[in-house]
Amino acid sequence: MNQAVPQPNPSKPMKPAANAALNEWLAYLESIHSKPIDMGLDRLKVVQKHMSFALNGVVFTVAGTNGKGSTCAMLESILIQAGYKVGMYTSPHLIRFTERARINGAEVEEPELISAFEQVEQARIATGVSLTYFEFTTLAVALVFSRLDLDAVILEVGLGGRLDAVNIFDTDCAICTSVDLDHQAFLGPDRESIGREKAGIFRAGKPAIVGDPKPPQSVIDHANSIGADLWLFARDYNYSGDKQQWAYGGRTMRRAALAYPALRGTNQLLNASAALAALESVRDRLPVPAQSIRQGFLLVEWPGRFQVLPGQPTVVLDVGHNPHAAAHLRESLDNMGFFPYTHCIFGMLADKDAVEVVKALKDRVDHWHLVPLEGDRGRSTAQLKQQLELGGVDAGAFDWVGNSQALAKGGIAKQPPEKSVQSYESVGQAYAVVTSAVPPNDRILVFGSFLVVAQAMQAKEALRKRPG
Repeated sequence: MNQAVPQPNPSKPMKPAANAALNEWLAYLESIHSKPIDMGLDRLKVVQKHMSFALNGVVFTVAGTNGKGSTCAMLESILIQAGYKVGMYTSPHLIRFTERARINGAEVEEPELISAFEQVEQARIATGVSLTYFEFTTLAVALVFSRLDLDAVILEVGLGGRLDAVNIFDTDCAICTSVDLDHQAFLGPDRESIGREKAGIFRAGKPAIVGDPKPPQSVIDHANSIGADLWLFARDYNYSGDKQQWAYGGRTMRRAALAYPALRGTNQLLNASAALAALESVRDRLPVPAQSIRQGFLLVEWPGRFQVLPGQPTVVLDVGHNPHAAAHLRESLDNMGFFPYTHCIFGMLADKDAVEVVKALKDRVDHWHLVPLEGDRGRSTAQLKQQLELGGVDAGAFDWVGNSQALAKGGIAKQPPEKSVQSYESVGQAYAVVTSAVPPNDRILVFGSFLVVAQAMQAKEALRKRPG
């Protein structure tokens, strides 16, 4: 009698095979926990304790509503210029997962990550613990770092701070770049609540650098209650500058005649001065010469943060996705000079405050090009258009696709109105249409989400490779 062939249980994720590629592992990790975000450190600590590894070098942990990625990048750049071996972990990535883990600015190779994934999975199974995608990958990257003789490790918080996965590692220097409204469903309804969560990365007796010029009282109170070495902007450190250069002043250190960071944006001196305060606070373990600071700021790169692409029309990529980021973006746009019209390829996830973002930018954007974002947190262009109307945008539709097609055939484009709102099927379509249909002296802003910027970068590359 023939026996029935056992069929795999479709509800149980299949562990990747021994020769599985990184993308197979990532798909698996997305399926092994009941929800994508599950705040708390208890499960993670069980697995990490079973694996029994520690990070080497000076650990910097960086939290903040906005500015934390740029601050991490500046710290990394300066320390590399000073000759140190530096590991940096950030999230999310734009194009490749390996962007999240860097050693001296170079992405960790896929085989190294896969090896770490296999070890974390063994520990996870041995302990019977379920981990989210972010928790699992955080452990894996930290494991890679632990195998290396690093002088410094820079960890960017994913969400909040107190219950974020990176907070299982004790920091030598914590940085809170800014506190504003975002992720309220997880962090609380106001700045005081959110500030308390971000201050959860502080440690007793360790430097706690606060870059927000007006931090919530909860941040200060928590630092004082645990005995952290609190550094406040404008009290313990500051900056000054003119159009040519800027200077940093800390508790005991002064740095004058500094070139502006290569990262553009009105808030970058706040981030840069927080990075220098952090380095001042650990200078006994990681001394950094003045020339390394200058070179670090000149050479720093961080894609998608008010990134201005070369060529015409001018294209600005910005991953900002909350009102606080939009306010800074408005100032940065104003500092760019005159453009006849500004176009915005715009998409936002459903849990983001699109109305307040639109209010901040409505007087700076003439033509809105709306794109959908897929997934559980996605937002359609129809929903996004409603948010524009609530934010005070009053504009009709215009056929930018038709203009693009006419110009491609050597025809004459129609004259657009002073303001317009147009919807597209994808970011890729919007990017191809807008970059080909608008006059070369106009400005194009790509904004609203990491997903929008990532897909625009992919569209740009696809257009570059297109024959003819």
